[in-house]
Amino acid sequence: MTGGADSRGAEPLGILPLDAPPRAKVTLPGSKSITNRALLCASLAEGTSTIKGVLRSEDTEAMLSCLRSLGTRIRVSAEDPTVLEIEGADGAPSVGGAVLDARSSGTTSRFIAPLCASSSATVVLDGSDQLRGRPMGDLWEALETLGASVTDLGVPGYLPVEVTGPRDGVIARRVEVRGDSSSQFLSGLLLAAPVLPKGLEVVVTTPLVSVPYVEMTLAVMESFGARVERHDDLQRIVVAPGGYVAWDYRVEPDASAASYFLALAAVTGGEVTVEGLGRDSLQGDVAFARVLAGMGAEVQLSADSTTVRGTGQLRGVEVDMSEISDTAQTLAAIAPLASSATQVEGIGFIRRKETDRIAAVVAELSRLGIDASETPDGFVVQPGRPRPGVVQTYDDHRMAMSFAVLGLVEPGISIADPGCVAKTFPGFWDTIGEIRAGTGTAGDGPGVPPA
Repeated sequence: MTGGADSRGAEPLGILPLDAPPRAKVTLPGSKSITNRALLCASLAEGTSTIKGVLRSEDTEAMLSCLRSLGTRIRVSAEDPTVLEIEGADGAPSVGGAVLDARSSGTTSRFIAPLCASSSATVVLDGSDQLRGRPMGDLWEALETLGASVTDLGVPGYLPVEVTGPRDGVIARRVEVRGDSSSQFLSGLLLAAPVLPKGLEVVVTTPLVSVPYVEMTLAVMESFGARVERHDDLQRIVVAPGGYVAWDYRVEPDASAASYFLALAAVTGGEVTVEGLGRDSLQGDVAFARVLAGMGAEVQLSADSTTVRGTGQLRGVEVDMSEISDTAQTLAAIAPLASSATQVEGIGFIRRKETDRIAAVVAELSRLGIDASETPDGFVVQPGRPRPGVVQTYDDHRMAMSFAVLGLVEPGISIADPGCVAKTFPGFWDTIGEIRAGTGTAGDGPGVPPA
């Protein structure tokens, strides 16, 4: 592989196929999803929390920056930058006039907005051009139902906005929110709920997508002392008032990131073990290993590790990935190497992620000469030998990492804008390099493609 020291916007990164199937134990960085939830809960708690295994990436740095702007005191361990001490505010922040930059982090923007609406302070919330293009109208409507004021500073229903909590301090006890556009809206409301004067009852008015992410939200909240009642398969959730309490919390390795290395084992006939991530994980994406099992790989799930062994046989699958949608691009990238067609459904909502992820995978597979087509809520990929080409990544970290797996098997594939992986996995290219070197153990590194 080739690449410069600053790979964001750099020349495409050429991926060389591996010389041999990998045999590796991979230590991955912490889960982005869990990190941002734990950071927010700790910032609202009474007392000082220690969070270990924190992911340090663009998305989590966006959350840390916003929390600091709201007055949260955060100390980074001198020995280990993934260990943070968070001094909780014992309730909603009261810092007014802050300008919060969520950068390109959807979780940060959608978790911070309800928090800002829970106090009488006024803040401005903004983000990158990419984040400004992601719809937020359903969340703004919910916040206004609570009694907050949301003033558009740009295109209605999108960032940037000015958010002010209820001037009279009266916050509604009940709110409705759609569940079929983004579970992050629901999670954001839930995370703020314990610090509201009367707690909150949230009613989901449409079928809920990404259920495991909501379960993750509730599990992290409960670790910090929140009291939660689940009703009607999460269509109604009641959160009691009372706030959060400080806790020493360890973040799991990122299950979405694990999908790339487990897929690599499946398509090469290799063996990869991801340590610290097993059947007891909070993350729904650990179920991607079962998709690989359905394609013919051997999968072993223990309490705290996941191992995939390729068998040399890879068949296509028909699968609903609505609950593990962040791994859909991984499956799309390896689907051409299967012996039969792969059809994915249930993921229409990922058209509103960093990019239209359905259109993007179909476009890039087609660029490589693969027969791929969109469906209303997914895609179909036919088996075939990809031809050389440069995969466009649309400033989407998951496009880069997914298609890198294909490039490690098939020659001639390059990844445009390789630095976009810094959003959630800065050390991705280093981890690939360590696997290539055959060290047998790979870990999170500083995050630039090796020169």
